[in-house]
Amino acid sequence: MNHATKIQVTLWAFLLGVVFSFAQKKKSQGDVFFFQYEYQKAVDAYEQEMSEGVITKEQFLNLADAYFETSNFEKASEAYMEVYGQDSLMDAHHYNKMLQSLSKTPQIEGKEGFLANVSSHFPKELMENKEFNDQLLQNGTDENQLDYEIFNLEGNSPQTDFAPSFYNDKLLFSSGRQVNKKLRYEPSNEGYFNIYESEIQPTGQITSLQTFQELKDTDYHEATPSFSSELNSVFYVLSNTQDGELAFDANGKNALAIAKQTIGGSYQMLLKDLSTSFYYPFYDDASGKLYFSADFEDGYGGTDIYFVYTNNGQVMSAPINLGPRINSSGNEIAPYIFENSFYFASDVFYGLGGMDIYKSNIEGEGFGIPINLGNPINTEFDDFGMIIRNEGEGLLGYFASNRTGGKGKDDIYGFKVDEKPGLKTITFKGAVVNASSTSEVVPNASVSLWDMNGEMLAETTSDEQGQYRLEIPYETELVLDASRERYSRFVKKFEQEELDAFQNGTFDVPIAFYDDLVEEREGQKVVKMDDFYFNTSSTQLTDDIKSELTKVVDFAKAFPSAQLRIETYTDSRGGSSTNFRLTQARSDAIKKYLVEKGVPANSILYSIGYGEDKILNNCTNGVFCLEVLHKKNQRSLVVVLNDNVLFD
Repeated sequence: MNHATKIQVTLWAFLLGVVFSFAQKKKSQGDVFFFQYEYQKAVDAYEQEMSEGVITKEQFLNLADAYFETSNFEKASEAYMEVYGQDSLMDAHHYNKMLQSLSKTPQIEGKEGFLANVSSHFPKELMENKEFNDQLLQNGTDENQLDYEIFNLEGNSPQTDFAPSFYNDKLLFSSGRQVNKKLRYEPSNEGYFNIYESEIQPTGQITSLQTFQELKDTDYHEATPSFSSELNSVFYVLSNTQDGELAFDANGKNALAIAKQTIGGSYQMLLKDLSTSFYYPFYDDASGKLYFSADFEDGYGGTDIYFVYTNNGQVMSAPINLGPRINSSGNEIAPYIFENSFYFASDVFYGLGGMDIYKSNIEGEGFGIPINLGNPINTEFDDFGMIIRNEGEGLLGYFASNRTGGKGKDDIYGFKVDEKPGLKTITFKGAVVNASSTSEVVPNASVSLWDMNGEMLAETTSDEQGQYRLEIPYETELVLDASRERYSRFVKKFEQEELDAFQNGTFDVPIAFYDDLVEEREGQKVVKMDDFYFNTSSTQLTDDIKSELTKVVDFAKAFPSAQLRIETYTDSRGGSSTNFRLTQARSDAIKKYLVEKGVPANSILYSIGYGEDKILNNCTNGVFCLEVLHKKNQRSLVVVLNDNVLFD
């Protein structure tokens, strides 16, 4: 930290120590500007109030947010750090802003240290997402990057143009250009947003721009359209109004609602709350779900993406959060689905700049790790609102950005590309299960993926429900490895055809529990088998015997370090030397069969025939016994010699 910065931080600490001791005695002009989103005016007002000693801790946090919103990241990071050091006002969303601020200042080296301190406040999914994207961005994505043709639309204005949406063969978008709209207040000094339609040319450029006439007329916001061809309807946001004028909640806030307009038909208000704004509706024709962004109290950060179930567009459920795989400590907006991929924008702290566009594979009711699309789609500026469709032999898409070189504050950019944007990945997911009973799950098992050079690509541990999930950049060959203490090790190689086949499915990993496969018999650990019997005076293995010996084969494959001894016994009938030769031949026949079935010969240290040496009951020479009692002495055991050290 340089000398000037030290002085500045010291000054902030002094001011905080003074001003936080005062309760606010009059209405704060800073609050008025802050909650009207006029952040530069809020900065000026809060700084003036702070100099007068009439600012609260909450208002100082608002000031930090106002610095952030006006791109004064150095002051923002200093203010956030002061609040963090003195109070617990900051939540995950403020931590996200703090981390973003540090990334954009000379204090960037402090980002990882701060992250280490606050990472426990984040869900594990967010940290997994960060690690995955950090690896991609650090290793470079040039070899996986597509060849984009990106162009600024000639129809952009000097005002804000954003939120493109396909409308049959046309393009809808939102704009702050003033056409028959009342001027609105700062901060943008633009007209209220309106929705426009345009013709799409073969080049991807747009012409014949005009206001979209299908919507109910209002003097206030109409924006972020999403057209459903299935319902022939447009979903969009608009300002809450009453009797044609803005409607406010008890705190003087005007929020945005979501409406549905059937083309040439009825208009319906779908989601409305005077205190909560709804953003970026997207209706998925395939599922009937209506996605949108909102800042509810149960969220993970700022605005999160939610969905509701609908019946032909009519809302049929409470909002459902997409969860921590998609939503982060930042803001998530602009959902869009194309060919089983979920695209959205986020300003989570590990991105390239402000808003970045991400792609996540849809996995049933869940989602894969969101992957940053990287340059040239994403920049250090705000990039958001991607849409895409098949066009000729390639793809045509649009998104909004405030990158340099545009015509206005946010411009719409078109792009053409041969393949679907987003790095192709492979996802392994499912449960680790007990091989002896697949309905029994195995928690705390280690599961990893390896490439063909023996390098580990990803590793995880199964959760309490036995569930595991691994996602990596696409490979044509992989090895899956799973194990747990006192369980067998599962190792399987997958080639391209097999990998592609189950990309949208699950793969349950069976591992065998050692204690399920062995038992205590005659004072020693043996492989668990049902009793089997050779025919009288025979050394031939029957089908029943082979069936039981399959358990030994499976055991040896599951625990290749096990050292085995084959023991065979018979009853007291017949001559003693004959019985020794018979049982030795039977043990040798068992060993020969096991080796033929894949048990390594060096795993079977001994194969011994004990004849009638170890009679288990009173059926010794000359004693009359029933056949069932004699059979108790006819037995074969496979002993685990190193049982006591196998897991050391």
